[in-house]
Amino acid sequence: MSKAERTKEFIVEKTAPIFNKKGFAGTSLSDMTEATGLTKGSIYGNFANKDEVALASFDYNLRKLRTYVYAEEEKAKTIKEKLMVRTMLFGKERPLAYPEGGCPLINTGPEADDTHPALKARVADAIENWKDRTVSMIEEGIRNKEISPDTNPEQAALTLISMIQGAIFVARTTSKLEYGRSVMEVARKYITSL
Repeated sequence: MSKAERTKEFIVEKTAPIFNKKGFAGTSLSDMTEATGLTKGSIYGNFANKDEVALASFDYNLRKLRTYVYAEEEKAKTIKEKLMVRTMLFGKERPLAYPEGGCPLINTGPEADDTHPALKARVADAIENWKDRTVSMIEEGIRNKEISPDTNPEQAALTLISMIQGAIFVARTTSKLEYGRSVMEVARKYITSL
């Protein structure tokens, strides 16, 4: 890895938590220089602008989340257990591998919706990827007779995504984890019923 690549990676690692907590509009150049210890020139010598840093930071946070979730799914023995991995978010211990600041989809999607088309596209792509992955799991569950053949895989996947993201939104917005736990419990019952 070249020095330039290491510097870019360093900038992303240091700014990703800030973008995930403060959002695109809330993250200033001084936040980035303070987090990295680099000058404005060093940051913009490696990235064309704040947009590029924000996109790279979102990708970094998403990779971190996926790495954790996929590893947990691999440990599961059944399809239903794999589907339940994301419903365990509000357990007693927060996983260390979870991105600092929380879910990058929830943190980035609403802000980018009307203000940042490139970030919005990244979030939309991540949701589509999650939906496709979940649909594949459900189809596998149908093939191995773990899930009812009457299940509509896409509808079930979108329902689960909405329940999980909704639980995160409500719990974080109200600062009441018990609300999130309550919705996740219903999501687990839904998975069991498939």
